[in-house]
Amino acid sequence: MRYLSILLLLLFTSSAIAGSTQTNTSGSNTAIEGGYTSSAATTYESGSSSNSTTTNNSTSNTKSAPPSAGAPSYNSMTQDVCAVGVSLGVQTFGIGISGGKHAIDKNCERLKLARILNDFGMKVAAVAILCQDERVFESMIQAGTPCPIDGKIGKEAQALWSKYDHERPDYDVYIKRMKKREKKEKDLERQRLKEQAKMTKEFEKVDKEIEKKIIIPKKKPVNWESPK
Repeated sequence: MRYLSILLLLLFTSSAIAGSTQTNTSGSNTAIEGGYTSSAATTYESGSSSNSTTTNNSTSNTKSAPPSAGAPSYNSMTQDVCAVGVSLGVQTFGIGISGGKHAIDKNCERLKLARILNDFGMKVAAVAILCQDERVFESMIQAGTPCPIDGKIGKEAQALWSKYDHERPDYDVYIKRMKKREKKEKDLERQRLKEQAKMTKEFEKVDKEIEKKIIIPKKKPVNWESPK
């Protein structure tokens, strides 16, 4: 009897087929059912076309400082030398150029020569070589002690410098100064003549006013009679 009941239960119970898949992950349930299909279609009418063009432009402008140019240095090897070192360097992206030379300091040489001549007791010669500098020459003239010339000093040297002024070391400056002085003298003379003419007119005006105020008596005519 018990076996009959179990058989009847199996006959009336339909089989169940799993239609879904369930995944349990950390307390969340996700069910995926059925199948999925994805398709894309593009339909073009007759005579139509589709063009797609992509253009990428890239410009790079990188600037950096060029390497520095090292100009050569000048070594005189001693301090008792009248030379000055000069150097120059130019550097670009493509090429770099540098160079150097030495220049003679004439004023330094003049001072050394004057010092040596003075040590030898040649004071006039020492002054003469210093007078090659236009600043020294001008200062000597302003002091009333002109530089030596042709073995002459004092007033005799002044006369020679006036005669041969083209030999002055400051000749260009001297000529400009003389032209300015000449112009100034002309301006002063013009002003003096103008003032003199103005004073003359004032004197003439005063004389006329005096003549109007003072009545000068008329002299009676003298009749000369022949003696009887």
